[in-house]
Amino acid sequence: MEDFYRHLFQKQVEVQDMPSNKRIAQWSMNILHLLFPERNSNSYQSVDEIRIAFQQAENELLDLLIRTTACVECNNRDITRQFFDRLPALYEMMLTDARSIVEGDPAAKSIREVIRTYPGFMAIGIFRLANQLLKLGVPLIPRILTEYAHSKTGIDIHPGASIGQYLYIDHGTGLVIGETCVIGDHVKLYQGVTLGALSVEKNMSDSKRHPTIEDYVIIYAGATILGGETTIGHHSIIGGNVWLTSSIDPYTTVYHQANSKFVDAKPLI
Repeated sequence: MEDFYRHLFQKQVEVQDMPSNKRIAQWSMNILHLLFPERNSNSYQSVDEIRIAFQQAENELLDLLIRTTACVECNNRDITRQFFDRLPALYEMMLTDARSIVEGDPAAKSIREVIRTYPGFMAIGIFRLANQLLKLGVPLIPRILTEYAHSKTGIDIHPGASIGQYLYIDHGTGLVIGETCVIGDHVKLYQGVTLGALSVEKNMSDSKRHPTIEDYVIIYAGATILGGETTIGHHSIIGGNVWLTSSIDPYTTVYHQANSKFVDAKPLI
């Protein structure tokens, strides 16, 4: 047992100075609160106070990067600067997501309500922050962020996914979006949708394993779409509980027939 205890102690020494997942998650939520005061109980009395708050958040990110040993080869200061330079564009992208929910959900009364209460908006917002960090070459932290959002919302979006603007997520519990999934603009996703891989073999880690969803597609609850070569053509509708492993043309509706083993697909035009 002594060797086992020494092994555990050595691991503790190696990670004891690393920032906790909780601290990393709190940083991301602070960014959301700064961007969207609807979510924030703090109030700022001047532009200078907001500027100082963002500077503090920037310093915090730099410290997180420096202390995350997985990022020893990163140019931490440059990454931090680039991330905050791109934050206004991320903010505009998040606003499109909020607007899509307001425009698409009859239960949504205002953009303020969506930003403050909707789990779909929170999950998308955290994803956009994590995705930007991943694009800048940051390891580990992006996955910590999206897994935090997953734990809070039930919505599992891999930080490596490529997602366009105006993403609409209604309810969202059980939604899964895989690492190499490509999603266009104005896509609507409902709860229990899986955009996954046909195979989970490790040797496929560097290949496109997840589907492509083109613009203006609606995918209803419980649908499963698998495979890196599967493309859902633009302006298509995928009904609830459909299982798809092959591509469909644009302007197609696909629905599950309750008394049949098959899925029927019909063009919308």
